Amino acid sequence: MNKITLIFLFGIFSFTLHAQQTLVKGSVLDELTFDPIQGVSIAIENTDFSVISDDLGDFLFDKDLPLGEQVLKIYKAGYLPKRFPIVINEGKIVDISGITLEKNTADTNDLFVITLTDDELNDDSSGADNISGLLASSLDIFQRTAAFEFSQSFFRLRGLDSKNSTVLINGIEMNKTYNGRPQWSNWGGLNDVLRNQELTSGLVPSNYNFGGVLGTTNMNIRASNARAGGRLTYSSSNRSYSNRLMASYASGVLENNWAYTFSIGRRWGDEGYQDATSYNSNSFFFSVEKIWNKQHSLNLSAIYTPNRRGKSSPNTQEVYDLRDIKYNEYWGWQDGEKRNSRIKEVSEPIVMLNHYWDINSKTQLNTNVGFQFGKMGNSRLDYHGKDLIDGFPQGKGANPSASYYQKLPSYFERNFPSDLGYAYQALQTFQQDGQLDWNAMYSANIAKAQNGGNATYALYEDRVDDTQLTVNSILNMNVNAHVLFNVGVNFKSLNSDNFAEVIDLLGAETYLDIDGFATNIDEAQNDLLNPNRIVRVGDKFKYHYSILANDIGAYAQTQFTYNKVDFYASISAKSTQYQRDGKYQNGGFPDNSFGKGEQLSFLGFGAKAGVTYKLSGKHVFDFNAGYITRAPTLQNTFSNSRENHNIVPDITEEKVASVDASYVFRSSSIKAKLTGYYTKVMDASEISFFFADGIGGDNLVFVQEILQGIEKKHLGAEFGIEAQVTPSIKLKGAAAMGQFTYDNNPNLYLSTEPDAEAEAAGFINGFKEFGESKLKNYKLASGPQNAYSVGFEYRDPDYWWFGATANFFSKTYIDVSPLTRSSNFTTDFDGNVFNDYDETLARTLLEQERFNDYMVVNLVGGKSWKLGDYYVGFFASINNLLDEVYKSGGFEQGRNANYRELRNDKALDTPVFGSKYWYGRGTTYFLNLNVRF
Repeated sequence: MNKITLIFLFGIFSFTLHAQQTLVKGSVLDELTFDPIQGVSIAIENTDFSVISDDLGDFLFDKDLPLGEQVLKIYKAGYLPKRFPIVINEGKIVDISGITLEKNTADTNDLFVITLTDDELNDDSSGADNISGLLASSLDIFQRTAAFEFSQSFFRLRGLDSKNSTVLINGIEMNKTYNGRPQWSNWGGLNDVLRNQELTSGLVPSNYNFGGVLGTTNMNIRASNARAGGRLTYSSSNRSYSNRLMASYASGVLENNWAYTFSIGRRWGDEGYQDATSYNSNSFFFSVEKIWNKQHSLNLSAIYTPNRRGKSSPNTQEVYDLRDIKYNEYWGWQDGEKRNSRIKEVSEPIVMLNHYWDINSKTQLNTNVGFQFGKMGNSRLDYHGKDLIDGFPQGKGANPSASYYQKLPSYFERNFPSDLGYAYQALQTFQQDGQLDWNAMYSANIAKAQNGGNATYALYEDRVDDTQLTVNSILNMNVNAHVLFNVGVNFKSLNSDNFAEVIDLLGAETYLDIDGFATNIDEAQNDLLNPNRIVRVGDKFKYHYSILANDIGAYAQTQFTYNKVDFYASISAKSTQYQRDGKYQNGGFPDNSFGKGEQLSFLGFGAKAGVTYKLSGKHVFDFNAGYITRAPTLQNTFSNSRENHNIVPDITEEKVASVDASYVFRSSSIKAKLTGYYTKVMDASEISFFFADGIGGDNLVFVQEILQGIEKKHLGAEFGIEAQVTPSIKLKGAAAMGQFTYDNNPNLYLSTEPDAEAEAAGFINGFKEFGESKLKNYKLASGPQNAYSVGFEYRDPDYWWFGATANFFSKTYIDVSPLTRSSNFTTDFDGNVFNDYDETLARTLLEQERFNDYMVVNLVGGKSWKLGDYYVGFFASINNLLDEVYKSGGFEQGRNANYRELRNDKALDTPVFGSKYWYGRGTTYFLNLNVRF
């Protein structure tokens, strides 16, 4: 009886204590579905008190709460934030269960996926390889600013290109073996089904991949994880395309444990911002998942996004001055329509099968198989137009480009200075009709055909038909509450078929398949096994080879999480093999082009580690360091894979060492992050192709320029801050300050076809070594090295918002020519220093051009409505409001290869072979209207 009494009294005492405790509790629900929302941040303003809602949407404050009138700030990405006034009295419980949050249809996390254009999806060498690696939702103010504000200026994170970030879909790596970069157009136009993403920045660990020094992005397209419902979207723009339509729907998990998601879309336009840059793209996506039981699930996905777009040309300043910054040399009028000769077409379907196995509550195994196939083509004109007369090539066609240097005023000013009438006539012709003359090419071909000859001009396509199989397995194990272990293995096999294909003979029936620049009939043969071959539309010609590439790799990492300290360590290893298989026996390289070449093997390793110290809820310090060795990309391994088996001399694995440190400040109204970083790239190689004058003499030679053993240094700081100064107004700012330079003098080689012209220029078997190229301390052409942004956002309680930013860019440099910084610049044909060489003048001639600093103002705004069970969202943006004209990138032409050539050219008011530039866009707009249900 006494025990029962004691238990009763103890219960009464406990209840009394609980009733006297000061508590704030509640729950957060979705306003439309009334489902609980997990992961909502609830903070008491102007204090350090904050909690996160659990999987039932519940939250609880129960320790030393401030008394009196307080305001709860309730926030989750993807929802409109809410401020909720409460009164906390001692010994009382404040229960605010059932708080609802509304989906934010104008959320800035979606801005990048609805404004991303093919400038950001580009994999050409046009300087547009920039911030695309940020295709992921991020609450980091600096990264959001870099993605939304800096990308239009071809800004690169830390001066590095996108091969230093890893992009995955359902855990399968999507970076291309050819250049290491993701081919963004392989999944373009599927924004609505790619919103479920996980981002790591820098060396921070990912649960899916070892990653690169710019981090990883994994896009989760698992059907059961897609937000249930549908969306219809229409967009209008004057950037890359004019119109876009998208429709998507996700079923959620059905009663029979199936789930599916689909999306279709179309983007199109006759012309983007640049002249004749047509755009035509369709997008299809389907994902279906069967959840077999609590442990096993199988997901099948298919992505198909065929797209065609017209390219635009870089131009000399002379051309821009005569026309405007929209000028594009690649097009001309045909039958009253603009026809672009440079069309890029990508059609590479992706099929994935993913198995998810929850081995137990702490261990998950994800096994994936990905298969990608299809084609990528880039069209262009061929105009050698030769026929054989007495066994020798004859009848070379004229360059059809209206901006070819021999058609511009500068050429006539230099060569006919006493009769400027020629220059004036060239100016008038170019300004009045400075485009391709399709009719003239048709007339020339038809005339040749009527006389029994072959076409002078042909339109062809450089084709890459890839077939790739990827298999990987990723194990994630929660060892305990503090330790997470990740391990993965990956195998990738690529067969890349490369060739040229005739797509239009412009009124003729046949074309002679020989090298238009060769000096004798044997060396002119593109394929000695089929000499003097006549080709027609649809035939392969010029070159044909395959690249076989395989790699197998593994990584392992352990992540530790504690109250005050988090830290991790990760290692990786990858074995890579390349082999070229020539289908043609090239006349210039008869013994080194046909059949299989040497199999190349590379072994890469990676190690990284980091620590995060949480001084308090407001102050966090983070440090990361890593060292990676990796195989060179295919692009920078073979010196001229179209013609021979040759590889870059002394090629080896590329090395990257990187370290960064960050300080993070977080309060109820201010979030800020400051990062300093240092990255060193070593043993890199680069290959480029151009015509050069003055290579040991006065001959004009088409060369492959090989830089080997390159070292690059990337040093800088990043800063981002946002302040919620009122419930409706947010101020934000970001800064990127960097110094990106060559850090050594790499070795320079040139290769070309081993003909008499090359021998006269000092080439031995088509190869010539030039020693070091004096590049150390020259700036890298990686976009603006300094970028700053200040702006604000206003969000009205009636669900409309707008914002503005001013963005400042400085220290953008031209890409310098390595050849003009080599021994070839100072020496004559016999290897002696020019007798009229002036070192002071030479230093001036070789000074790197720095572009003008500039400012770009952008406006954004939107409005959302709830109409019954439907959400309607409208978004608009105007970029470069003040129509600022600025150079975004460019390169020196390697044509002037020695001191005398460059001196004479730069002495002109308008150089004949001046640098070529890209200009940023003027004022552009983007409008987006969507309906969700």
